[in-house]
Amino acid sequence: MEDWNSEQYLMFKNERTQPAIDLVNRIAIENPRKIIDIGCGPGNSTEVLAKRFPNAYVLGVDSSSDMIEQGKRDYPNLDFNKCDVGSDLSKLDKDFDIVFSNACIQWIPNHNQLLNNLIGLLKRGGILAVQIPMNYQEPIHKIIGEVTTNERWKSEFDNPRIFYNMEQSQYFDLLSEISSEFYMWETTYYHNLESHKDIIEWYRGTGLRPYLNSLSESKKELFEQEIFERVVEEYPVQKNGRVIFRFPRLFFVAKS
Repeated sequence: MEDWNSEQYLMFKNERTQPAIDLVNRIAIENPRKIIDIGCGPGNSTEVLAKRFPNAYVLGVDSSSDMIEQGKRDYPNLDFNKCDVGSDLSKLDKDFDIVFSNACIQWIPNHNQLLNNLIGLLKRGGILAVQIPMNYQEPIHKIIGEVTTNERWKSEFDNPRIFYNMEQSQYFDLLSEISSEFYMWETTYYHNLESHKDIIEWYRGTGLRPYLNSLSESKKELFEQEIFERVVEEYPVQKNGRVIFRFPRLFFVAKS
C-alpha cells in the first residue's frame, strides 16, 4: 500500500501508540531474543517493543515504503524492511520469540490463513500478540459507509474498502485450534480530541485514505465536508468544548 502517509498517521502518535504499549505489557516471556513487528507503520510500535525488550533483536516490517523510511529516520538504531505480509510471509524467518502486530491485519484478507502463517513464524513456545480495531458500531464507521455508498459518491469508488476482521467468537475458535493457550480482551479508548476536525484528521491517515486517494482535489474537499457535517451531528461537544472519540480495540495473545 504505497499511498500511506506517515506524517498524517503520526498526527495522533500518542493515541495510536497507547494500544501497542498496552499489548506489549501483556506479553509474558522471559528474555526473548528475536521479535518482529508486523505492519510496523512509522516505527512507533517497534520502538515500544525495543524499550520493553532491550536485549532482543527487533525487526519492523510494513508494505509501505513511506512508513519504512519514516521508521528508519526516527529510529536509526532499529531495523526495518519492506514486506507485504499478505503475500510475503514465507520469505521471513521462522524462529521469532514474539510476532507482534498492532492495528495492521484489518487491512489483510483471510485471517484464518493469515494467523496460521503468523503463528508459523514462531519458535516453539513463542508468543503471537495482536491488536485489531473493532469500531464497526461507532458513528464514524457508519458515517463513512453511508456517505461512500450514497447516490452522490458511490460511482466514484470502484473498490470500496473491505473490512477483513472476523467476529470475536471466530478469533476465539481459530486461536483454540492453532495455539497451545491464548487469552483475549477488548478495550474501548476514549480519546480526548480538541474538535470535530481532529476526527477527520485522524481518519485521513487510516479509514478515509482509500477513498480520498480515488478523488480529485476538488471532489476531496466536497467529500470531506459531507463527512464532517455528519461527524458534527453524531459526536456531541463536551462541557469543556472538546470531543470524545470512542475507539474499541480487540487484543489477543497466543502461545505457539
